Amino acid sequence: MPAKTVSHKLKTALVKTTGQLLSPSKSPDEAFGDFFREVQARQVYDDGKTFVDLIPRKRANQIKKEYRLAQKDPNFDLRDFVSRHFYEFMPDREPEYTFSPSVSPRDHVRGLWTELERRNRKDRGSLLALPHEYVVPGGRFSEQFYWDTYFIMLGLAADGRWDLIHGMMQNYQYMIRKFGFIPTANRTYFLSRSQPPFFSHMVKLLGTHRGRTRTQLEFLPALVAEYRFWMKGRRSVNEHIDHQAYARVVRMPNGVILNRYYDNKATPRPESLREDLETAERSANANKDKLFLDLRAGAESGWDFSSRWFRNVQDIETIHTTDIVPVDLNCLLYQQEMLIAETYQLLRQPLLKRKFQAFADKRAQTILRYCWDEEQQFFSDYDFRAGHPTGRLTLAGVFPLYAKIATTQQAKAVAERLERDFLKDGGLVTTLVDNGQQWDSPNGWAPLQWVAIQGLREYGHHKLADEIRRRWLHSTELVFSTKHKMIEKYDVAHESRVGGGGEYPLQDGFGWTNGVYAALKDEDAK
Repeated sequence: MPAKTVSHKLKTALVKTTGQLLSPSKSPDEAFGDFFREVQARQVYDDGKTFVDLIPRKRANQIKKEYRLAQKDPNFDLRDFVSRHFYEFMPDREPEYTFSPSVSPRDHVRGLWTELERRNRKDRGSLLALPHEYVVPGGRFSEQFYWDTYFIMLGLAADGRWDLIHGMMQNYQYMIRKFGFIPTANRTYFLSRSQPPFFSHMVKLLGTHRGRTRTQLEFLPALVAEYRFWMKGRRSVNEHIDHQAYARVVRMPNGVILNRYYDNKATPRPESLREDLETAERSANANKDKLFLDLRAGAESGWDFSSRWFRNVQDIETIHTTDIVPVDLNCLLYQQEMLIAETYQLLRQPLLKRKFQAFADKRAQTILRYCWDEEQQFFSDYDFRAGHPTGRLTLAGVFPLYAKIATTQQAKAVAERLERDFLKDGGLVTTLVDNGQQWDSPNGWAPLQWVAIQGLREYGHHKLADEIRRRWLHSTELVFSTKHKMIEKYDVAHESRVGGGGEYPLQDGFGWTNGVYAALKDEDAK
């Protein structure tokens, strides 16, 4: 075995063993205090994520001490101070991928995997070590993001990169053991929140290659541990001050426990501190901690931000994410319960199988009871404070089809609504509200196109599913023909197809667009 390979294996094993014992460093906002807030508030960098991702050259206490002394100088330059005390992590990679006009979009995606692959087996500033290589979304995102990873894996699977998929799964297994859950990404400032739980889908995907039984048994402990994270407090929710909800669990009117997005902190997000403080300053909400919590919970949802979380669809200051039981989150947890039950069946554990099957059955019945909007003939989120569906029509409403819990009649009504109101020239629009937020109209996103297409196919709506697929592929290829890039989001309603809105500039790369494009495009060859 080559010495380089032996070295890699030893380093991986070292992270897996010693990494479990070492506590992560503090989030940059906690480590640097007033200095951090000054850098972010004065917008030393246009994008707040730039600073939180930099690596300090000295210990935090030493930098703070030098800052207190340096700022007394009337000629003090904050940007210069930061540049001298921090640096950017530039991982060793293969020679940078270069675009060739003769390369097809599909071959471009195939060539990008190496460009987007990273290895980091040492904590570096806010970046946390992981034992195995991983693929990043691209652009400003240089870490292994949770729900992005499933859609990236679809493309890796299409290109036969099963070794990389398995390694990324082992990274999640490692993080679940170390932190008790899968954080948004391997950054210290993400250790208070997760993202849409697609881990069970990753297990099923890997199982198609390595074998269902072998794969599900390998990852069963991680599946159960992640499930416990989402369900923490379910037995004692009535004992808390708020008898309806605690952390990520909500007691529904029928007594069944469903889930919501949440965060373990109620402070401005470090990577968006300036934006969150500005939102709080404009807001009429006197409870700023609740506002910050709702912004963080919106970030955990992956839909940051969208009118589905706002009382006033045009105004982020009215965000109330933690009052909402999201239909997509609960469908994903239903699928996790079903996979755990199936795996206990494989282990010949009938009591545990029945236990998780019962959890799944109750969740499905409760979703159908409270998230089906009879008036709109569509699924929506449920406002458990108000006691009724939110009435917001979004692509989260296709998840009951994706999870196969909708009735045939409900699926038909959803399909009709999608075709009438959501389907645009470039694919499906995320919501019917145009307010400048990136998870609203006129933007379309690759993961939601995939979920809608697969959900429609589960109920036999193949014609509509195929039309969505055709329009989405055309959008991707149209932008590629002019920009020579795969981008994060697309404007499906206008000719340029280039998406916009949100807290940061449009990103290219782009992991989940690559993955969904490759998986959908390769259907032509089947």
